[in-house]
Amino acid sequence: MTTNGGCLCGAVRYELAGDPMAHIACHCRACQYVSGGSPTLVILYPKSALTMERGQVKTYWSTADSGATVGRSFCEACGTPLFAAPQDNAPFVAVKVGTLDDPSRFKPQLDIWRSAAQPWQAPHDGAVQFEQNPAGP
Repeated sequence: MTTNGGCLCGAVRYELAGDPMAHIACHCRACQYVSGGSPTLVILYPKSALTMERGQVKTYWSTADSGATVGRSFCEACGTPLFAAPQDNAPFVAVKVGTLDDPSRFKPQLDIWRSAAQPWQAPHDGAVQFEQNPAGP
């Protein structure tokens, strides 16, 4: 299965091969800044699933609430947020749902960083709730 997407202006296009790992809504403050107030909605894919078809992204690095260094990649031309990853060598990439050609398949499985959610942001129905990041393996 392949999934395609890109930025608002069309300068960046990408393809994702295979199945996603998880559908996530992140409520941390950094994600609220990036999204304009709401949680950031992402689909997690193995990093190897991502192929850039056109264009280049610029990446802004910051420290997340968890203490991890996070890169947030966006289109240099129009500013559309595209991807995020906790470090250069992370085995996955968080693809911003709004950049998918067909975002209708998104169904939140995990609500993370609920401890930072705004009082008006309700948990997603059926999503497993985490006060911070889920525990790793």
